[in-house]
Amino acid sequence: MRSRRLDYSESTRSALVDSAVELFTKRGYAGTSLDEIAKRARVTKGALYHHFSGKQALFEAAFDQVESLVYDRLDKIVNGDGTPWERALAGLNAFIRACLDPAYQRIAIHEAPVVMGWERWREAEERCSFGLVRSGLQSLIDAGEVEPVPVEVTARLLFGALSSAATEIASSPDPKKVGAQIEDVIVRMLVRLRRTEPDVSIG
Repeated sequence: MRSRRLDYSESTRSALVDSAVELFTKRGYAGTSLDEIAKRARVTKGALYHHFSGKQALFEAAFDQVESLVYDRLDKIVNGDGTPWERALAGLNAFIRACLDPAYQRIAIHEAPVVMGWERWREAEERCSFGLVRSGLQSLIDAGEVEPVPVEVTARLLFGALSSAATEIASSPDPKKVGAQIEDVIVRMLVRLRRTEPDVSIG
C-alpha cells in the first residue's frame, strides 16, 4: 500500500510544478522567483528545496510537463485510428495547435533554449518529438502512401522544419495566421511525396 507521506510528497511536487508552469508562462524564467512559486503552490520554501535543487531544476520539471502533455496528445493521434495519411495530417494539425498554447510557446520554445542551453534543449526535443516524426513517416512508407524515401534523413528534415515552424509561430504577432500558413506549406510538401499510383507490392 502507498503511504500517506508518499501521496503528500507527490501532491506537493505536482503543486510546485503546476505553479511553476503557470508563473513561468505569465512572467518568464527571469521574472519568476522561487518564493512566488512556493506561495502559489501553498507550500514552504523548504518543501520546494526538498523536491528541487533550485530554480533551474524546477524549470526543467515544468518543461518536462509541458512537453509530455504535447507528446502524449500527438502519440495518441499518430498511433491511433485512421489511415497513416489521416493520422499524419491530424498529428500535424495537433502540433500546430500546441504551438499556439501560451505555456508551450513561453516555456518550451522561448525560455528552454536559454535556461537549459541549446544542446540540452535540442536533446530533450528530439527525445520527445523526433521518434514520432520518424514512426509516422515509416508508417506512411509501409502503407504505400508516400514514396520510399530515406527514413532517417527525411525524418530529420521534417523534424527540423517543424522545430523552425514552432519558433516562427511563437514569435509571430499573428500566431494563428502563421500557424495556418505553415500547416498548409507542410501539407503541400507531404503531398509531393505521395505516390501517384498505388504500390501493388504492399499487402
